[in-house]
Amino acid sequence: MAQEGILLGMGNPLLDISSVVDADFLNKYDIKLNNAILAEEKHLPLYDEMASKYNVEYIAGGATQNSIRVAQWMLQIPGATSYIGCIGKDKFGEEMKKNSKLAGVNVHYYEDESASTGTCAVCVVGGERSLVANLSAANCYKSEHLKKPENWALVEKAKYFYIAGFFLTVSPDSIQLVAEHAAANNKVFMMNLSAPFICEFFKDALEKVLPYMDYIFGNETEARTFSKVQGWGTDDVEEIALKLSQWPKASEIRKRTAVITQGADPVVVAQDGKLKKFPVIVLPKDKLVDTNGAGDAFVGGFLSQLVQEKPIEECVRAGCYASHVIIQRSGCTYPEKPEFN
Repeated sequence: MAQEGILLGMGNPLLDISSVVDADFLNKYDIKLNNAILAEEKHLPLYDEMASKYNVEYIAGGATQNSIRVAQWMLQIPGATSYIGCIGKDKFGEEMKKNSKLAGVNVHYYEDESASTGTCAVCVVGGERSLVANLSAANCYKSEHLKKPENWALVEKAKYFYIAGFFLTVSPDSIQLVAEHAAANNKVFMMNLSAPFICEFFKDALEKVLPYMDYIFGNETEARTFSKVQGWGTDDVEEIALKLSQWPKASEIRKRTAVITQGADPVVVAQDGKLKKFPVIVLPKDKLVDTNGAGDAFVGGFLSQLVQEKPIEECVRAGCYASHVIIQRSGCTYPEKPEFN
């Protein structure tokens, strides 16, 4: 049985501004499907254009927050999960707080006076998504907030930690504090490659924290990018998963597990020099609404079983179930209760 506060997530809380758009819109802003980027100057008008031109939905998002909310939904134990990140003091921030409390997550947001709550444009074409994040307040998170007794208490209480790679762009020192705490106290520390640009442009930050990871998640594109950046000379996802699992570790108490999703293709799990593959639940194309949050939901489902010390097969099955639910809905949303047993 998972107890209160067992799982803590830390990341960039963003309000998703989601809509079906068209190929011309993608071309205009030079964005690609199945990719996630940080907004540059040229992308800033995109948010208003989306809101005025298309029928947009506003959904509480951000990769880690999505995973934590899904884990919370799967667990159905109030306050089993906690989450830390930075929002602005504005209506989007209030909306985010309300959303998270309703989801049953114990959130400790750092509220920044000077920046607005971060947003992420979710541009959907043919069920596939492209993400453009304007971090704004999410980019202002400081480790001083984490060190406050009321927030560090969440770290002390948790036995499992999950942080998406995106947070490496914001507060690597906060990640390091949690990673070192986990290693020193025999707790489980987990991260996600999150996006090709993290593997490419935040290589050093990623490599610094990789030894602390007990679980590393990613999709096939991110895994191949990581391999390319490392000069491994392979595009084979299974081989890359094995290499990731065998990267040197800070604490030898447990071996690292690498979990790589491949869309509709099997999930690859590398653990202790061995490979396992698990088929996903096949969804007819006409049932696909959008892939936004599919990877986050997989992690959330996975974590919901891991914190209950279930075997890896059950963790993957729960991950596949959660992502199967989410891709049939708009954004990272879910029905009231899961039907997973």
